[in-house]
Amino acid sequence: MKRIPIIPRPNWEQKILEQGFLFYKDDCYYNESAAYEFTYAEIELIEKATAEIFEMCLKVVEHVIENKLWDEFCIPQEYAALIEWSWNNDRPSFYGRFDLTFNNGQVKLLEFNADTPTLLLESSVIQWYWLQDYNDTLDQYNNIHEALVEHIQDCKPYLNLGPLFFTSHDNMEDFMTVKYMQDTAAQAGLDTEFLYIDDIGVNDDGRFTDDKGNLVTNIFKIYPYEWMFDEPFGQYLITNRDNCCWIEPPYKAILSNKMMLKYIYDLFPDSPYILPCIAVKAGEPLPELPASYARKPIFSREGENVSLVIEGQTLEETNGEYGDEGYIYQQYVELPEFDGRHPIIGSWLIGGEPAGMGIRESSGRITNVTSSFCPHYIKREES
Repeated sequence: MKRIPIIPRPNWEQKILEQGFLFYKDDCYYNESAAYEFTYAEIELIEKATAEIFEMCLKVVEHVIENKLWDEFCIPQEYAALIEWSWNNDRPSFYGRFDLTFNNGQVKLLEFNADTPTLLLESSVIQWYWLQDYNDTLDQYNNIHEALVEHIQDCKPYLNLGPLFFTSHDNMEDFMTVKYMQDTAAQAGLDTEFLYIDDIGVNDDGRFTDDKGNLVTNIFKIYPYEWMFDEPFGQYLITNRDNCCWIEPPYKAILSNKMMLKYIYDLFPDSPYILPCIAVKAGEPLPELPASYARKPIFSREGENVSLVIEGQTLEETNGEYGDEGYIYQQYVELPEFDGRHPIIGSWLIGGEPAGMGIRESSGRITNVTSSFCPHYIKREES
């Protein structure tokens, strides 16, 4: 893996705007002055790790359900049956994204964005069209768009009658991701509608409705389950279990939870991809910690409330509003560094299968809202 300086396309801003990339200027999010170069062998390592880590994640879900570890995961007991039902009935799941570090040929799992992952449009569409302009003879690890359209087509028999709604709040990144997903569903032949999550209602029969009073029977969301479980809205997830298909499915409340990182280590301590990890719930005494670790809230978004401690000294930390439930303490792993930038790989799963990746880089070691997206390509094999 190398970071290669490149010259931005003269009309790059106009092009990505036409492709639907609306928030590229926020905190200089999109970076077209450098690209990451990989070999085919490196891509094979990342793809293999992604598939194997996902299989381990599924074992974690089975373990949590079998042992009823709802309190450990800070999941209210009243949602346990819903989560079990969604798992046992293999409810439709479209996607997920692992955050991986790749350094000196070693892949390590940092976390799993299983429920509400973003970074999608830029990974699937934006960097692909960049590559066509940069050098269309090169390859890229990117089958995301085609895999999404095909997988959504495969999911059609599992949906209820009625359109598939797409919903988010008014955050621009979430909105853009949802609108892109709506477009892929339309390409897959589904009837689709958009609805802001604040406009979802409940009628006199306790059924979900849109802002016009029409029944909502299928809905793809970017809104975390832990938020939904904590609202009056959440009770209707239970009573509408058969009437409304929510994507991602409720069992993703286990996989999107940072507590998953502790249990994947407990179950697979010898995996080369998994970092040692312990968890400390709110109110529990703090055990003796390793000299170097990453502290992450059990629930969090966008890199908030993360601390990196190296040899007992805090190297970096971020503020935020998370951490009330407790923290996980994951063994610190050094990110690679190129020209003062630290990249992590967002490795995409579509329908549970590896499908491509996007890269974000930061001047620091914590990836958050100020981190930039960079395209990548695969180096041609020497003949």
